[in-house]
Amino acid sequence: MSLKPILKWAGAKTKVVPHILALVPPTSKRLVEPFLGSAAVALNLGFDRNLLADSNPDVVGLYQSLAADPESFVRECRHLFTTRSNTEDAYYRFRDEFNGTRDVFRRACLFVYLNRHGYNGLCRYNSKGGFNVPFGKYEAPYFPVKEFAHMTELVQRSELQCVDFRALLADAGAGDFVYCDPPYSPASETANFTSYAKGGFSHTDQMELVLACSAAADRGATVVISNHDTPVTRALYKAASQIIELRVSRLISCDGATRTKASELLVVYSNTAFAVAL
Repeated sequence: MSLKPILKWAGAKTKVVPHILALVPPTSKRLVEPFLGSAAVALNLGFDRNLLADSNPDVVGLYQSLAADPESFVRECRHLFTTRSNTEDAYYRFRDEFNGTRDVFRRACLFVYLNRHGYNGLCRYNSKGGFNVPFGKYEAPYFPVKEFAHMTELVQRSELQCVDFRALLADAGAGDFVYCDPPYSPASETANFTSYAKGGFSHTDQMELVLACSAAADRGATVVISNHDTPVTRALYKAASQIIELRVSRLISCDGATRTKASELLVVYSNTAFAVAL
């Protein structure tokens, strides 16, 4: 059974972990992950050493607060999961507090609350950097007590950084397994799923990610990237060592009546002979 993360997360890779795990060379000693998100992959790959990062300071602040004082952090988060807190008025009051505070610990606790009480577990910010996900109207939001225990084990054996992928991948080399789950390239001309972090994630960023991953592979790392399977991404990854099409489909529309499915790719960059046919 796979371990579930603390956060609800659009595009979490829990179901794809077996495919990713099959691509880990037996010589890999450390996981390097620059787009950490919910940490579903890091949780389930089980490396003893992890270099984990995200460009979203709220994501990194959560994990750093948990690593520093797990007991206090879980206790303070639990205080926010009450019947009184599960109302529209309470939600928007806590959201305003979240957007106004710079206290990392308090902000991290509120981030967990907003994630579990907000609409669809989305993580979205406006142009001024304010969290703007609306109230989710759930009858009884789940408090992830078991998930906190597993996540504590992970973050306490990890180095956590709030940096851009370029900075993190510059540190990857021999003995590292790198997994990249960037904001996906649009599945169509009208789709755009890059508003997770302020500034978005452009096609130029996608190209620069390929260059950084290729350079890490040249230094001896094995690198795997997830993305949509489109003509644009096929062209983007044309120089990869291996391209694997997954039949694990991802729902890409918010309208339940018109949802379609999109195939995904796992793209491997490696200068070793290790490869797996899936």
